[in-house]
Amino acid sequence: MDKWRENIARFWPGWWHQPENPVRRNNSAVEKGAVAEPIIFSPSRLTFFLTLILLLLLNGGIAARPTPPDVPQGRFLKKTVLVGAPLDYELRYEHAPDLEVVFPDSLARFAPFEYAGKTFFPTHTRQERSLDRVIYHLRTFQLDSVQTLALPVVVLQGQDTLSVMPLPSRVRLLRTAPPLPADAAELPALRQNLALVPVEPLFNYPYWLAGTAGALLLLAGSATLFRRRLTRRYQAYKLRKNHGYFLAQFARHTERFELSRSATNVERAVGLWKNYLARLENSELNSFTTREIVAYFENDVDVRKALTATDKVIYGNLQTEDAKEVDRAFQRLRGFAERRYASVTQ
Repeated sequence: MDKWRENIARFWPGWWHQPENPVRRNNSAVEKGAVAEPIIFSPSRLTFFLTLILLLLLNGGIAARPTPPDVPQGRFLKKTVLVGAPLDYELRYEHAPDLEVVFPDSLARFAPFEYAGKTFFPTHTRQERSLDRVIYHLRTFQLDSVQTLALPVVVLQGQDTLSVMPLPSRVRLLRTAPPLPADAAELPALRQNLALVPVEPLFNYPYWLAGTAGALLLLAGSATLFRRRLTRRYQAYKLRKNHGYFLAQFARHTERFELSRSATNVERAVGLWKNYLARLENSELNSFTTREIVAYFENDVDVRKALTATDKVIYGNLQTEDAKEVDRAFQRLRGFAERRYASVTQ
């Protein structure tokens, strides 16, 4: 204890104050007739203890602080640059794998440079250290001889964010024109160059897309306004085409009957007539009997006489039937079909 006091007294004299006539103690027994005097703290001793307590508190606060994050590294890949020429700036940050970091995007402040693009690389982790790396493609149009740039990296720590700045990187501007002498009175004359530079034509996607969209809207509007008229014209075209096909096939069956006088050709001609009128009338007319067909067309004279004559040949197998009667039946069936077609297309 005495050695400890002596060592402290070398650096802090007077920290311990003891009475001039201390009372001797033997085995915690006080001599008779003697009174124990209390130990007295001097002002210097009190100052020492307060300083010691303050140092302990400061050391504890410093130890409790979180370790500051690593500093990112930024550099230009070229030491010099021309006005308007591409310039690459590399920003890399090595950190702990569990740390979330955010690199600057195109909205960051790149002054005095202008942002032209970026190339980012996947995070590479090795030996419990992660490396993030981005190369920014920049241009400069400023005329300063030396231009600097420092892009911050944002570190996410819970609900807080910490912006970590690298050391500023410098690049030197190369001037293509020689500096003017100090005694120059006027600027040098400009040289005129009117030679045309060939420019490769580019496909104008926005105009083509806008034109295609306008054409589609125009077609949609036209279809909406003229839908009924277009539908009627299409239906008329189909009816006209079907009618021409019917007349051609019906004439073929008629010619075959004139050559062979066979009941099969009569049956085929009547079946063709029924199928055509069924499509024209949009009905099941081809499945009707002769009596039902006559009733459907309100006992039309041509239909009744024509079907009666053809039924005698088809079902009665009357080969001696007058050929002229069958020819007239074909004419009546054809004339009735043309009248029905004219009434539908009007």
